[in-house]
Amino acid sequence: MHTDIVDLREFYHSPLGHLAEQSITFALSSLWARLPEERLVGLGYAVPYLDRFRADTERTFAFMPAGQGAVNWPVSELSSTALVFDEELPLPDSSVDRVLMVHSLEFAENPRETLKELWRVLAPGGRLVIVVPNRRGVWARMEHTPFGSGRPYSRGQLTSLLRETNFTPGASAEALFFPPSKIRAVLKLRQAFERLGRRFWPVFSGVIVVEAQKRLYQGLPVAARASRRVFVPVLAPQGVPTTRTR
Repeated sequence: MHTDIVDLREFYHSPLGHLAEQSITFALSSLWARLPEERLVGLGYAVPYLDRFRADTERTFAFMPAGQGAVNWPVSELSSTALVFDEELPLPDSSVDRVLMVHSLEFAENPRETLKELWRVLAPGGRLVIVVPNRRGVWARMEHTPFGSGRPYSRGQLTSLLRETNFTPGASAEALFFPPSKIRAVLKLRQAFERLGRRFWPVFSGVIVVEAQKRLYQGLPVAARASRRVFVPVLAPQGVPTTRTR
């Protein structure tokens, strides 16, 4: 079950959310510096991080799952947001260069199908970055943040899942070493926790950040995948029974 869009937005507007955003942004910057003239899609609730890359890209979209809900982004500009099903993205094959998944994979109904769909829309050599709660971390055990919901992953589980869906895992990073506390005295020590955590206990980070590349040299099955969604028009005329005889 997805975390509601209202709860996500409120978290990132809170002091704890601002600090979490800074920690994750620092980890992302170690993997992606600039994306000149590339097409970027954020899947899940990635808008707090898309602003960092949007100035350099050719275009940037924010795709938000139907179970989560959507908000307008960018603020005070023409909307680049779409409400989607993560297994059926409204994009042609090989149409984007980068995908950033935040608050997405841990809520996916079928993670393999979601990653296969991302493989389809990524261009050859395209790159994917996934941010997921760490199974060993404290943040995955606290329900007052979005990282305490959904299905957390270990690094080995995430690597295996990427390889099963024809991605090649690459560089990785960690973030959120400070405890998810609302006490100001604890939050003031955030930088010390982050610095010591990266050096001495990286396996206990709050989130895992992994980059993967679309792999082309492995054969794929040709069988078409049937849609799992059934759409019924709300106002479609259904007709009424009649007793008139011809």
